[in-house]
Amino acid sequence: MAVTREALLEQWEQPAFWRCLTIGDGLWMLLAAAGSILVWWLYRSYMDGYEIAIQAGSTLGLIAWGLYWKPVRLLALAVAVLATLALWRYGADYALRHSDFWLKYFLESQVAFMWMSALYVLATVTYFVALLGRSDFIGKTATALTWTATIMGLTGLLVRWRESYLLGADIGHIPVSNLYEVFILFALITALLYLFYEDRHRTRAMGGFALLVISGAVAFLLWYTFDREAQHIQPLIPALQSYWMKIHVPANFIGYGAFSLAAMLGVAYLLRSGVEARWPDGLLARVLPPLELLDDVMYKAIALGFAAFTIATILGALWAAEAWGGYWSWDPKETWALIVWLNYAAWLHLRLTKGWRGTPMAWWAVIGLLVTLFAFLGVNMFLSGLHSYGTL
Repeated sequence: MAVTREALLEQWEQPAFWRCLTIGDGLWMLLAAAGSILVWWLYRSYMDGYEIAIQAGSTLGLIAWGLYWKPVRLLALAVAVLATLALWRYGADYALRHSDFWLKYFLESQVAFMWMSALYVLATVTYFVALLGRSDFIGKTATALTWTATIMGLTGLLVRWRESYLLGADIGHIPVSNLYEVFILFALITALLYLFYEDRHRTRAMGGFALLVISGAVAFLLWYTFDREAQHIQPLIPALQSYWMKIHVPANFIGYGAFSLAAMLGVAYLLRSGVEARWPDGLLARVLPPLELLDDVMYKAIALGFAAFTIATILGALWAAEAWGGYWSWDPKETWALIVWLNYAAWLHLRLTKGWRGTPMAWWAVIGLLVTLFAFLGVNMFLSGLHSYGTL
């Protein structure tokens, strides 16, 4: 097909990517790059070539994320300032966490996680109050609480990373190595996913449902802290002493967070459809999120989660080949990961090829979370295998 002169001129006149950037975009890229270079300069003695490559890739990802979704910029800046303050107050003395005011009450990792937990639970309640009271001000308060909780949680993870090295170079590791740390990561990723969809769709009506699963994670963290004293930093076992952990685990939990968000929106969908059938003029029918919105975000969350989980599974296979000599061993954890993958692959297949929507897909998303939860926790609790180091 011949290309007309008008089409060529229209293509030529389209603004290039670089010409679309603003001064703010340029400053964001410079700040992110400068911060990454500073981190490398300060901690390069702890890093090998693989870890430097991971850091470079993470920096590029953060820059792209900030260009795509601008609220991330303020989040990153706030976390950087608080984490830097904590590292400055620590110096090289881990014992200062007991005496320094800022560390003792705000910035020591465990304290930051307690702030995160309290704020997420408070935000959950506030979102429901805003929904039922139809109050925009209370809704904005709930959003602010969620952002603040996320800032405290991310700060806590970065500070915990440094604290592990203050305990000893042989102990230091990225804080995604046990159930305590990954539950914090799960809460943060799920919150960020929700905040993204809240911003994109300009509605807070989904907030209470999305944060219910985060409050559930907080409840587990509190039990795990006070009953099992799991907050203490422990050395990595040999199986986890690999750069693969830095990319496999976060990718996995993007999937878990997205699947959990989709399930909670599925709950909201089922509640809304049931209310509409019985009390079409009632309060809940007026304030609950529209079915079309819930269906759309549920689909987008599962699609994102499926992509991340696929990448995580591939990375896990590569890690297994390096650690155990084979890409796949039908270990219970691997088998259930495959079940989770097939479950959401079937969900997306029927959605895209058969046009399935509505109540059946909402029920499927909710049941899918139960399958995912067993793959994440149940396998560790009830089955044994190469991944048995993750037991409670």
